[in-house]
Amino acid sequence: MGLGFDQTTLGNTGITVSRLGLSATYRPGKSAIYSALDAGLNYFFFYGFDTQMISVLRDITKGKRDTYTVATGAYNLLWFTPDIHRTLEKRLRQLRTDYIDVFLFLGVTRESHFSANVREGLCRLREEGKVRSIGISTHNRSLAGKLAAEGTLDVIMMRYNAAHRGAEQDIFPYLDRYNPGVVSYTATCWRQLLRRPRGWPMGVPIPTASMCYRFALTNPHVDVCMTAPSNINHLKENLTSLRQGPLSDEEMAFMQRFGDAVHQSSRWSW
Repeated sequence: MGLGFDQTTLGNTGITVSRLGLSATYRPGKSAIYSALDAGLNYFFFYGFDTQMISVLRDITKGKRDTYTVATGAYNLLWFTPDIHRTLEKRLRQLRTDYIDVFLFLGVTRESHFSANVREGLCRLREEGKVRSIGISTHNRSLAGKLAAEGTLDVIMMRYNAAHRGAEQDIFPYLDRYNPGVVSYTATCWRQLLRRPRGWPMGVPIPTASMCYRFALTNPHVDVCMTAPSNINHLKENLTSLRQGPLSDEEMAFMQRFGDAVHQSSRWSW
């Protein structure tokens, strides 16, 4: 249910979230995180090593935990399945809270990684009330689409940007029945969308970071688009996307053309 360009409900979870979410993985500084708070962001993702984010969340959630949406997870280590319950308990201790809003199994690349034991473990945490919603992060679009159609997940976190639009065919058409929340990341395609690709005419402009975030946020299927700035200036630039609103048809066509050029250029470089 949409509430506007800057705020929405995260799928079927009932959680009201800012449409721009913040990660501090690249250590932008605690002042940048507080600036994001001042700008109205309330969706925060952290890993266990994100000391800046953890410190700020400990501070701001005292007495008003329900004001903020906190997302984290257990990382799929490929060679063995982590103890999901133990990881959650560690995150709860780090944050000094009783629950996590969004708990994900991270880095799922194939269906076998998301085993029955992993699914049951996540569901058990939700039943115990220690997490409000469960999901995965993945680049495997066909798996994400299948799980969305089955109603297995509350939240899907996946790549979506102008150069990688496969989710429009592989995931988004399967959301309607169960309405899982969708969190996208890599809006700038690891900054490739901010550089002129091979063959792009010199007299033609290239996108700004704000346009990249607006591209993702203009899609009605995307509830939250993550940003992971490395400093406060990058954050401020990315925040302008919320004030500027959805892309116009002309801007969308431009982003799609540029995204195709970046994707083709990347294929050649690989």
